[in-house]
Amino acid sequence: MVTLKASQQGLTKIKQARLAKGWAVDDFRWIEKASEILGVFWEKQGFLAVGISEGTWKRFLAGKSPINAEAFKAYCQVLEVNWEEVVELNNQATIQDKFNQTSSAKMQNQCDWGEAPDVSIFYGRLAELNAIERWIVQENCRLVTLLGMGGIGKTALSVKVAQQVQDKFDFIIWRSLRNAPSIEDILAEIIQFLSKQEETDLPKQLDGRILRALQYLRSSRCLLILDNIESILQAGDRTGKYKPQYEGYGQFLRCIAESSHQSCLILTSREKPKGLAKFEGEALPVRSLQVSGLPETEGRELFNVKGSFTGSESQWQVLISRYGGNPLALKIVASSIRDFFEGSIPQFLEISRESTFIFDDIRDLLDQQFHRVTNLEREIMYWLAINREPVSLLELQSDFVANVPIPEILESLNSLQRRSLVEKSGTGFTQQPVVMEYAIASLIALICDEICSQKISLFKSHALSQATAKDYVRESQISLILKPVAERLIATLGTPKNLATHLKEILSLLKGKSPQETGYAGGNSLNLLHQIQVDLSGFDFSDLKVWQAYLQGVNLHDVNFANSDLSRCVFTENLGNILSATFSPDGQILATCDTDCHVRLWEVKTGKLLLICQGHNNWVRAIAFSPDGQILASCGADCTVKLWNVQDGICIKTLIGHEHEIFSVAFSPIPPTPLHKGGKESPPTLRRSQAPAWERGGGYGGILASASGDRTIKIWDIETGTCLKTLTGHTDWVRAVAFSLDGQILASGSADCTIKLWDVADGKCLKTLAEHTGWVRGLAFSPIPPTPLTKGGYRGILASCSSDRTIKFWDVSQGKCLKTYTGHSNSIYSIAFDREGEILASGSGDRTVKIWDCNTDTCIKTLHGHTNEVCSVAFSPDGYTLVCVSLDQTVKLWDSRTGQCLKTWYGNTDWALPVAFSSDGQILASGSNDKTVKLWDWQTGNCIKSLQGHGDFIYGIAFSPDAQTLASASTDSSIRLWTVSTGKCFQILHGHTDWVYAVAFHPNGILASGSADCTVKFWDVSQGKCCTTLTGHSDKILGIAFDQTGQILASASADQTVRIWDYQTGNCCKILDGHDNRVYGAVFSPDGKTLATCSTDLTVKLWDWQTGECLKTFAGHTNWVFSVAFSPIPPNHPGEGGEIIASASHDQTVRIWDLKTGECRHICTGHTHLVSAVTFSPDGKNIASGSQDQSVRIWDVLTGECNRVLRAKRLYEGMNIAGVKGLTAATITTLQALGALV
Repeated sequence: MVTLKASQQGLTKIKQARLAKGWAVDDFRWIEKASEILGVFWEKQGFLAVGISEGTWKRFLAGKSPINAEAFKAYCQVLEVNWEEVVELNNQATIQDKFNQTSSAKMQNQCDWGEAPDVSIFYGRLAELNAIERWIVQENCRLVTLLGMGGIGKTALSVKVAQQVQDKFDFIIWRSLRNAPSIEDILAEIIQFLSKQEETDLPKQLDGRILRALQYLRSSRCLLILDNIESILQAGDRTGKYKPQYEGYGQFLRCIAESSHQSCLILTSREKPKGLAKFEGEALPVRSLQVSGLPETEGRELFNVKGSFTGSESQWQVLISRYGGNPLALKIVASSIRDFFEGSIPQFLEISRESTFIFDDIRDLLDQQFHRVTNLEREIMYWLAINREPVSLLELQSDFVANVPIPEILESLNSLQRRSLVEKSGTGFTQQPVVMEYAIASLIALICDEICSQKISLFKSHALSQATAKDYVRESQISLILKPVAERLIATLGTPKNLATHLKEILSLLKGKSPQETGYAGGNSLNLLHQIQVDLSGFDFSDLKVWQAYLQGVNLHDVNFANSDLSRCVFTENLGNILSATFSPDGQILATCDTDCHVRLWEVKTGKLLLICQGHNNWVRAIAFSPDGQILASCGADCTVKLWNVQDGICIKTLIGHEHEIFSVAFSPIPPTPLHKGGKESPPTLRRSQAPAWERGGGYGGILASASGDRTIKIWDIETGTCLKTLTGHTDWVRAVAFSLDGQILASGSADCTIKLWDVADGKCLKTLAEHTGWVRGLAFSPIPPTPLTKGGYRGILASCSSDRTIKFWDVSQGKCLKTYTGHSNSIYSIAFDREGEILASGSGDRTVKIWDCNTDTCIKTLHGHTNEVCSVAFSPDGYTLVCVSLDQTVKLWDSRTGQCLKTWYGNTDWALPVAFSSDGQILASGSNDKTVKLWDWQTGNCIKSLQGHGDFIYGIAFSPDAQTLASASTDSSIRLWTVSTGKCFQILHGHTDWVYAVAFHPNGILASGSADCTVKFWDVSQGKCCTTLTGHSDKILGIAFDQTGQILASASADQTVRIWDYQTGNCCKILDGHDNRVYGAVFSPDGKTLATCSTDLTVKLWDWQTGECLKTFAGHTNWVFSVAFSPIPPNHPGEGGEIIASASHDQTVRIWDLKTGECRHICTGHTHLVSAVTFSPDGKNIASGSQDQSVRIWDVLTGECNRVLRAKRLYEGMNIAGVKGLTAATITTLQALGALV
């Protein structure tokens, strides 16, 4: 251990610093603050950091004996003295060597350079570099601001400084604020990076995030660089005022400036942010540096890069000084002199004598350059600014309305490059930030003038935002282009309504004209109208070209798009909860499956929906492409595996044999033999493949494996559809299967917490891996080819993930666990290797995706963005793109290297629509897919109120006994209480740690709730507090109900049981065990003597709940049964609807049953999707049912006829798409499901 003590001179400085601080020598704050610097907080944790104590503090002050080096430095930091200036220098070499060794070990620093530019070519700035390094390293400055005009070189200087001092820091993170990210997002990135991606549950409030960041800045030596601070400051404001909604940056910077820590933040900005000046001083830890231009020597070097120039020494001096040595200005001037004055500096100076360019005149310089470019060059400049990141030549060409030949574009780009208006990077063409900003400002001004005058040019030739762009690029376009245009136009025209009128008039002039004449005007108008939040209902966009309109989540009720071209527009998708996604082997197609019972195929590049494969009649759990990408296999809760032709979406074959839902499917990586593909039939046996050399140990081609809840794995012949083998041995549901690279071994993961390795040839279990403590949910073999061990033997690596929140790596040949990854805070559902096997991705119930480096065994990135559980992850074949799907009804594509979200598909389908009548029968409440509760006058069909507040889907609703209060349960883990008369939420109940599925009121007004956290809670509604928590179920609770007296509560669970609870004692009186699958609902008869339950085993059961005897089983539904309800009419009134129960099913029907005979009286049909809820009106004459078809139907109990359909307007209700162009047939089908008319 390295130890240090103060020198005699140092002790004098320490004493002076202590006296200046004003604290008594025995004040506890000395050691408390020192401990905080080392990352241990006394108030929260109750103990001090290692090396910090009253004893070491006294020894530090006395200077007679050395103390721990880290404690020594911490005490110095509290005193605000430089430890190197007070440490004893005796045996300096020994101490320094030891310390260097410690530092070297410690400073295996981690760097995240973000979008930092390459500064390998860097001129001069030695004085600035030395000054900044001294401030940061020797004087321990907390905050340094580099100020200067655009193009002066602040960004390059910040990167060069960071590279120069990086060995002095544990962490370095560089971030650009060019696209104006929120302070919450920046803090999230900083915290995750500094925590080595271990922080997943970030504070919601800004104060909490700032405090969390400060903790890391105190515990480690960190260098943060935030570039382009001016992006979040108000333009034209000399005081450095922050833009609205960006004031949080000021709070963060103040904390950095005035709080004690051992790190440093470097800012680059064109103007000083407000509030920092008071913290600055030569002897204070906050400094600023005005970055000046390059001196003549370095300025001339910039010119030399551009070509040959002539001029005297004095002329060079005049030229460089005239432009203040601004590197960007000099590059532009150099291009002008070379191109227009043949490199003659004297000629240029003569002509430009009257125009003295100073710092603020860089815009004039750009104006002069910009006005000299051709029309095509100007269009290119605007497009590069709109795209905001490097674009390829072909991408740039596709942006133009007219077909511009590649040679013309290339010639123009070369011309712009020579003027330094365009730069070429490894990935395409772009602009320097100052040029990009200039172009955007010019574009905004011209667009606004065009709309006001209604003489449009740029408005139709350029898209203000691109619907098909990467998500983060589109968000920047909206923030930096579309929004400023809207704000400026409203300021000019007076109101949003006036702007909408102008846009309507422009569109009316363009109807029926050619694409070259209309271009992007239609899409720009639609995006602007949505931006200013105009109600688009009834707008007429017929006979127009509507390109690049982003319409996800936009209400387009009765909008007319008849005969319009909707190319490159993006709409909301009709997706359920997406359960799995995978890429085709060539990476061109993405397949998804969901609770909507469909499989969908998407074009990855454009995001277009290509095909919808329909045939499953229950949830589709998993999908997999064949090795050649020609066949897609899907499996689901309907107990079948289906094989689809990828070209046309037709089902080739259905594999039947499993007796329970199928959770996973996998193709053998070995393709079928040529004979197998040919015309002759192959016998139903496993065939050896002519495989590559290392695979010839015995792989088998043309086969498929499936894993099921019936506890078996089946191996199928793809050609014949024959089951070749059934593998048994697991004692619970089998959740995952995966083939080894050579196809010889099949791995299976189960809810019995084990992994089994099977010999594919003979079906024997080779090994059982049993170190997980929870369900094994995902498996993946490493793509790294196995290494031969012995003749005929291979070694491979298998990764597994579990509900125990871990990922484990296994040596397949030995069956040993090699290592375990931890970090997720909930079950891990899916894992995937990239193509090199060096990176692993994991998706979790904690709503995050983690990226792991398998070489260093560290989490290198945590992806946030999903608002619900992440069910599936998969890498594209090139390993650069990661697809993630979630129960938030989204599919997201991520750049696996940068962590940026590239594309998001949003769904708009419920899978559950709860319904409930008020006790007086006047109001019907229903949950909705738009996260609202709707109150209906069900007799007229009118929606009375829409209750907004939940952040996720609503699964349960219940009226209080007096009908004054409504309770709603949501997947956002909360319960909300609403006043029915006003529609206002008066209480939010928090306490459950997972989805809340059900709520029910006790006769005395107490509320009960059932949750996926396996608990039932009782709540005091008036105080909003939880009174009691009931535990006992081993899986999520899906339904609850009180009997008429309120003394008994029944809870239905996915653990296949119903528990009967005593309300007063909270004890479980009885467990009803008879269903052989999840129990979704339980309800007491009006007299309280019997209980009805329903299940995904397709049955409804009637119980004597006191004895536990099953009295009757109602069978007839052909799919899962989600809901059951008793008629409120007493049994002695059968002619009026007594002695009946109703049930709702995934088979799209409501059934009305006779309690005595068990016969089905009526099958109520009309719903077009699963029916998730059913309830009787208080008078027993009507039944209400809620369905995934987003409607509520009212049925006559006696006749079974549908009397009324209640439906809130769907997203695209009444939207006319007759004769549209640019949409696939699958997209049109989707739009129709969301209300569009063809």
